[in-house]
Amino acid sequence: MSCNSSCRELGFVMPAEWQQHTAIWLAWPYDPTTFPDRVERVEQTYVQIVKEIHESEEVNLFVIDEPTKKKATTMFKQAGIDLSRVHIYVSDYADVWFRDYGPIFVKNPRHELAMIHWEFNSWGEKYETLLKDKEIPDVINKDMRLRCFKPGIVLEGGSIDVNGEGTLLTTEQCLLNSNRNPHLNKQKIEQYLSEFLGVRHFIWLKRGILGDDTDGHIDDLARFVNPTTIVCAFEDDPNDADYEALKENYELLCKSVDQDGNPLTIINLPMPKVESDEGYRLPASYTNFYIGNTKVLVPVFDHPNDQKALSILQELFPTRKVVGICCKDLVYGFGTLHCISQQQPCPA
Repeated sequence: MSCNSSCRELGFVMPAEWQQHTAIWLAWPYDPTTFPDRVERVEQTYVQIVKEIHESEEVNLFVIDEPTKKKATTMFKQAGIDLSRVHIYVSDYADVWFRDYGPIFVKNPRHELAMIHWEFNSWGEKYETLLKDKEIPDVINKDMRLRCFKPGIVLEGGSIDVNGEGTLLTTEQCLLNSNRNPHLNKQKIEQYLSEFLGVRHFIWLKRGILGDDTDGHIDDLARFVNPTTIVCAFEDDPNDADYEALKENYELLCKSVDQDGNPLTIINLPMPKVESDEGYRLPASYTNFYIGNTKVLVPVFDHPNDQKALSILQELFPTRKVVGICCKDLVYGFGTLHCISQQQPCPA
């Protein structure tokens, strides 16, 4: 059902990712254009993701057709996955980046769940064939029948992060980009985010990492791990292409405060520096992790910094198990674990 009432009026807010989930949403990889000569290896990555996460939250998975459903089901059985916890939906979709085209779920104090259906224009109309994924929230809601808010502006889920207490983290490169909402300035965008996500304080970083075709999504740069702590991608090498941008973001974070004016704790995560077989930089970052109910899934790349990043995050999530998922093939699509997933929070 659609809704013309005010999201804020009805008390809906976007919960922090570490709050309890009912499910994770994913879309099965199938397109060799996204993963050249790597689709089968990326499928195996998905099996590992589902195996790790399905123990503590349901898995809702889109597949492109019945043969793909059969293939995925067989792979899950072979991996020892409990199929009663995996719900497969056969539907037409273009690509796997569910965080950006799927709905953002919000909830209110009356234990009601709702969804926000933002506009999706394939990251500034970069990929015309992916534009049809903007319909996916409506496809989902034919089954869920939730209250659905439609702000009417372009926003991708990977461009924002919240602490669940009123603070939102984002970048100017993305949200103020003329290829998203050229008619809106920073103040107007903040008004939309306040109205539909229940936030009241904003931290704006500047720009993203090399190879990121999303124009600086925050989930490759900095993430809340609790209401007062942010992990920040940081590059030590002053000769590296990402050094200046990440240093600038770190310095901005160090001066930032939360919604109550309190200083934040900023913890650096190293960078993995992953290049393609052809020698161009891929947008690999350890901040692209997914916070599940009992586990935190972290992208790793067979890089010397993998273990350092996992150790830092394990200290920050003492009640969850931090699990590295090899994303050397997945990152060829220009995203990893957070980009392909969307959490559905428990309404309670």
